Amino acid sequence: MLPHSLSPGSFTILTLAVVSSFFIFLRDDPQEEGLEFWMFAKNHYVMYQEEFEKAKDPKVNGDLIAYGAMERRLLSGVLSDTPVPDLVEVQLTMASRFFSGPIEAVGFTDLRPLLEAEGLDKRINPASFSPWTREGRIFGLPHDMHPVMLGYRADIVEAAGIDVNEIETWEDFVRILTPLMRDFDGDGTLDRYLLDLWETDYFGIEMLLLQAGGWYFDRTGAPAMNSDINIKVLATMVHWTTGPSRIGVNVPRFDAEGNRMRLEGGVIFQFMPDWYAGVMQQDVPGLAGKMKMMPLPAWEPGGRRTSCTGGTMLSIPRRAAKPEAAWEFAKKLYLGTEVAEKLYQQAMIVSPVIDNWDEDFYDEPIPYYSGQPVGRLYLELAPEIPQRVPSAFMVMAQQSMINAFIRTRRNAREAGVHEVEDVLDLARAELDAAQTLIENKMRRNTFLNPMEEQP
Repeated sequence: MLPHSLSPGSFTILTLAVVSSFFIFLRDDPQEEGLEFWMFAKNHYVMYQEEFEKAKDPKVNGDLIAYGAMERRLLSGVLSDTPVPDLVEVQLTMASRFFSGPIEAVGFTDLRPLLEAEGLDKRINPASFSPWTREGRIFGLPHDMHPVMLGYRADIVEAAGIDVNEIETWEDFVRILTPLMRDFDGDGTLDRYLLDLWETDYFGIEMLLLQAGGWYFDRTGAPAMNSDINIKVLATMVHWTTGPSRIGVNVPRFDAEGNRMRLEGGVIFQFMPDWYAGVMQQDVPGLAGKMKMMPLPAWEPGGRRTSCTGGTMLSIPRRAAKPEAAWEFAKKLYLGTEVAEKLYQQAMIVSPVIDNWDEDFYDEPIPYYSGQPVGRLYLELAPEIPQRVPSAFMVMAQQSMINAFIRTRRNAREAGVHEVEDVLDLARAELDAAQTLIENKMRRNTFLNPMEEQP
């Protein structure tokens, strides 16, 4: 007979709890069985399977977890006593959330001593460490570099007799290529634009900022939203997307409408980080043999011809159960040629490990890109990849820059201006407001206020 205070439902729950607790007690701790490896990217999970199977002492248990769920679980783990993996792949935006406290509270192992002791810091492209470095400590092995080129409709450009080798700067780009824009149906609206750039595309915004030498934060981590470089780039982007001289159009990525515009020639040139070169082959197969690559035009003669965007690191949480074994497996996975080749063949992502750059597979002609050795072209630009300063305020800065772009563009239209020199003051006003917003947010953080030391 059940006690009067215990309902049948409560009794059932209690029974299940007791039984499950018994079996959990009898089961070996899963962490004792091998390394726990969390990742959010399905293609990485598939690529690593062979390496997981080869790992025996200890074995490796790879867990594919949805991005948001993994972020929440990992934050919970580093901030409390809930379980953490031995290894975890962390994307750039996600990583910024773990840098919000004092340096001692960052939940990842500082790998700099290990990297320097084994000389690995010299074997990896230096700029690739920058997104994962805070106050001199390196919290992850870089998975990638993501150099950027322009992918373009070679069939359209070459049919017009244009040689892209004559384009060195963005000024050249606009001057030489503007005649390719067309209003095919005579309705007064262009049906073909030069560049996939729009006010809501933070990928394109970041690529141009970084290429020009700008960024959201300076080398000390203080906000630099209203730097002279950022103001000039923002004014130029408004010029490119506003008024009669507009060359940019909204061509969404991972979108059926955007892919249709690409296929129909609604845009000729696209920002193409290495990972997106792989996506294009899968999403728009109809452009096979019609596409080619070229370096980004420089902002100034002799300037940087590439940029970067995004990225992922492989980290060892500080509370990992088997950090030494995790480090050994991390090196096998990220430094070796086998995974580098798979990463390129399956996703067109080039390795940040300098030792791998001489591999022949990067020289293979890619039919989709008209037979160009795309991997080699990306690697030739790798030494120019810009540094990036990480920050816990990265997401806020990204959104603030987008908002500044939207408002500056709106204000320029209302004022009837669109030339760069006429837009500079409008851009400065919006970026001054963004600067103030980020500064005020930083001042409220006891641990992250680099402005305190400035006069």
